[in-house]
Amino acid sequence: MGNKGFSPLGLLCGCVVFIQTLHLVYGDVTYSIQEEMKRGSVIGNIAKDLGLEVGRLSSRNARIDIEGNRKQFCDINTRNGDLVVAERIDREELCGEKVSCIIRFELVLEGPLEMHHVLLHIQDINDNAPIFPKDLVRIEISESAVKGARFPINEANDADINENDVQSYKLERNDNFDLKVNTNADGGKYSELILYKELDREEKREMSLLLTALDGGSPQRSGTVVIQITVLDANDNAPVFSQAVYKASLPENSDVDTVVVRLSATDVDEGLNGEVSYEFSRISDLAAKLFAVNQKTGVIQVSGPIDFEEGTTYEMRIEAKDGYGLTSNAKVIIDITDVNDNAPVIYLKSLTNPIPENVSPGTEVGIINVQDRDSENNRQVRCSIQQNVPFKLVPSIKNYYSLVTTGQLDREVVSDYNITITATDEGSPPLSSSKTIQLSVADVNDNPPVFEEQSYSAYVAENNKPGSTLCSVTARDQDWRQNGTVIYSLLPGEVNGAPVSSYLSVNGDTGVIHVVRSFDYEQFRTFKVHVMARDNGSPPLSSNVTVSVFLTDLNDNSPQILYPAPEGNSFMTELVPKAAHGGSLVSKVIAVDADSGQNAWLSYHIVKSTDPGLFTIGLHSGEIRTQRDISESDNMKQNLIVAVKDNGQPSLSATCAMFLLISDNLAEVPELKDMSHDERNSKLTSYLIIALVSVSTFFLTFIIVILGVRFCRRRKPRLLFDGAVAIPSAYLPPNYAEVDGTGTLRSTYNYDAYLTTGSRTSDFKFVRSYNDNTLPADQTLRKSPTDFADVFGDCDGFPEVGTSFRFQSASPVGD
Repeated sequence: MGNKGFSPLGLLCGCVVFIQTLHLVYGDVTYSIQEEMKRGSVIGNIAKDLGLEVGRLSSRNARIDIEGNRKQFCDINTRNGDLVVAERIDREELCGEKVSCIIRFELVLEGPLEMHHVLLHIQDINDNAPIFPKDLVRIEISESAVKGARFPINEANDADINENDVQSYKLERNDNFDLKVNTNADGGKYSELILYKELDREEKREMSLLLTALDGGSPQRSGTVVIQITVLDANDNAPVFSQAVYKASLPENSDVDTVVVRLSATDVDEGLNGEVSYEFSRISDLAAKLFAVNQKTGVIQVSGPIDFEEGTTYEMRIEAKDGYGLTSNAKVIIDITDVNDNAPVIYLKSLTNPIPENVSPGTEVGIINVQDRDSENNRQVRCSIQQNVPFKLVPSIKNYYSLVTTGQLDREVVSDYNITITATDEGSPPLSSSKTIQLSVADVNDNPPVFEEQSYSAYVAENNKPGSTLCSVTARDQDWRQNGTVIYSLLPGEVNGAPVSSYLSVNGDTGVIHVVRSFDYEQFRTFKVHVMARDNGSPPLSSNVTVSVFLTDLNDNSPQILYPAPEGNSFMTELVPKAAHGGSLVSKVIAVDADSGQNAWLSYHIVKSTDPGLFTIGLHSGEIRTQRDISESDNMKQNLIVAVKDNGQPSLSATCAMFLLISDNLAEVPELKDMSHDERNSKLTSYLIIALVSVSTFFLTFIIVILGVRFCRRRKPRLLFDGAVAIPSAYLPPNYAEVDGTGTLRSTYNYDAYLTTGSRTSDFKFVRSYNDNTLPADQTLRKSPTDFADVFGDCDGFPEVGTSFRFQSASPVGD
């Protein structure tokens, strides 16, 4: 075998790169380089040749795009724009015996999408030595062969081309044969042995000759074969093929044992000299795996998988040999036809993921490349999206598509998309493939928090414990993560002149509202606050809701008795005529309750009385009436203890004392002074003397005024002057005016009361009601001032008769 190594000079020459740059009319570029260049060798500055900005190569994602799964022999240096060798390039492996060896690829840039075609011509170097099909060639030559007889030798095969291919042969010196180099029809060089001295089988039956094949490369390479010559008896005719070149067409994917071509060679000799056998004399390693020849019939059949995408044309030489070694050769060319056996392949070149939900329609989010290894119509591909999604494919350069949005995205409606892209070729039948792209939608803060209710109502009992939970508000935000995180706060405001924060507080994370202090239903009953829910987006969004707080009443106020008014140690005396019939109104207890509702429903009860069967009190009105007619046997002095209870739980109450005097004449009550309180001390006499002097001074004036009044108002006679006065509103406790509909004062009553003037330790009173059940005016006591003077003159506690007054009161609920 020849020397396959590199000499130092050859290695130096092999490293020299011859680069030729050609600019095509459409911006494409062509380079020419030698094979076997080292990785990283610079082919040329493609950025300069195409007029591209070197500084933007990296940002535009500049890359070399190769169809299918082929090796990427070149790459681009984005820092300086150089096109460099990325993988070892073997011209013989790529192109075989083809004279022209071209690698095609594209330079692809994004933003905007831009593509340039690049052609790389691979120049052959002398890196392969000539190789004979066999290491030993056996030739049987009849001794009858004459001078000048020719014996062709199979040509040596050199994977290189042109001058690097086999150029000459050299035969070692011998006594019988010369060598002649010939050129066949396809340009290949082969050698022939020429007999210049006849053979003598008896002298020499066998001989071995060394034949050397030389190529024309630098450095020159060679290959050798040993020719073993056996001298036979005469066989003077070699087989002859029916044609010099056989051509056949074979579809890819043909089954094994499919007949490709039938060869035919004949030998005019008879017997063993005319028996022809067939074998490959020259065939590539790949073709040897795909085809086989029948030695006897010359039929070439398929022996392996035929793939158009792996090889389109196969050339081989067939040798026909007779029984004694005479041979001839024929050339076989097999063309492979394409079948649509490759479905399109979808490549995702770039993808923006996730996509902000506020991107405008028409935004490019991805680049798709579709490739089909078939040829002609079988590689024409249509791409589409069958789903109802807001995306579409827009054809771009060659087999590139841009994936763009067609509508507004909303993450709260659809947060993820599975986009299925289908590619279908135009073969028969058509083949298709699909690829699913997953796209996520990134959240944008475009939704404010929304409360679950339009407004909230909360109820809290008065006297509540500070810090207790009032209610909870909840707002939902459809956004994600911090855009959907809700924070609650109270909006500034006032309640009864105080900041709302002094009444309530809200938990910023949970929306739970707590009371800050204790409430009093009697101060206010309802108020409103505004709660704001704000998200954590940028900028933040918010919404408000109104929370109405209603206080509920507790029974925390006892009834307050307005009449009879408790005046320290004083007492109030009502005068009841002896002629009063059963059911007559003699007095009325008036009370109110600061609470509300059933807590303010009052009931009146006589808890103690001098004569339990004589008087009764209205359960809800407080009116004291006689249960029967008054008799002479009844005690003149009647003491009543009245309890006023509310309807709360637990019930609260108040009591008062009522003193009644059954008499038609004050003269009949000499013991009236006994009704005074036992607590009177020695100061009472001094007070009474001063009071008598004062009253005596103005007594005559009062008599004149009373007479004048009686004269003007004869239809309503009075024992004394009728000075009717209304109880002023200031007499009522605060907040009672707020009792509306559920309070204790409603129906109106009028009374005439006749009281003494100066004593704070004892009072005396006559009562007149204008109610229908009240005793008539003519049945009341008719006493002159002197009558009262006589009676009270004997009583320490009643020195003089005072003025009278009229007041209005309201009956309790339920009257």
